[in-house]
Amino acid sequence: MTDSTDSTEPAVGAPERRPGGRTARVRAQVLDAVRAELAEAGHEGLTVEGVAARAGVHRTTVYRRWRDVGGLLVDVIDAAGEMDWQPPDTGSLRGDLTALNREIQESLVVRPSFAVALMAASFHSEQAARAQTRLWADRYAQCEILVERAVARGELPVRGARGATELDARSLLIAATAPVYHQVVLLRADPDPRLPERAAAAAVLAAAAGAFSVPRTEGA
Repeated sequence: MTDSTDSTEPAVGAPERRPGGRTARVRAQVLDAVRAELAEAGHEGLTVEGVAARAGVHRTTVYRRWRDVGGLLVDVIDAAGEMDWQPPDTGSLRGDLTALNREIQESLVVRPSFAVALMAASFHSEQAARAQTRLWADRYAQCEILVERAVARGELPVRGARGATELDARSLLIAATAPVYHQVVLLRADPDPRLPERAAAAAVLAAAAGAFSVPRTEGA
């Protein structure tokens, strides 16, 4: 079921971005307001009027630039992808995955949790769902460097040029992080401070045993 605000697609995929000036300030104010409104009231309480009031701008400004709630959600997700975030670099794959899981767990258990609110909103907005899918795909691609560094350090077994398999970094990352989402979001259980490291260790052991080996692609 999609939100009725998504019945009309924005004229462009995302609002025009400028390096500075009033346009950038207005965008920052509005997106901060979206985050606050979404975290406090959820998708059901998110309105253009509420965002405009919290941001201190006229609602026509919001309608002209973002058109509807769906457009606001897309831009706030796009803004998350623009953040200068770097994957952890602790010197070991287990340490990197543990640090990553701790970041994820913290974002899910903080109250109010914008991350959880945004996930919930994506089930009501096709525009937000597509934007979030892009963001998650980009984040996992960005984190593949963790696996590449581990291979370079010799932490994970790899086949030589004549080998028939290669390591599926994306599947390893998903296996390492999924238990945190399952525990906190699906089961709604209290956060386990040991879970980030346990999940990371399990994924590393599975990778060392060849659980994420896949047939080598042609030309690889």
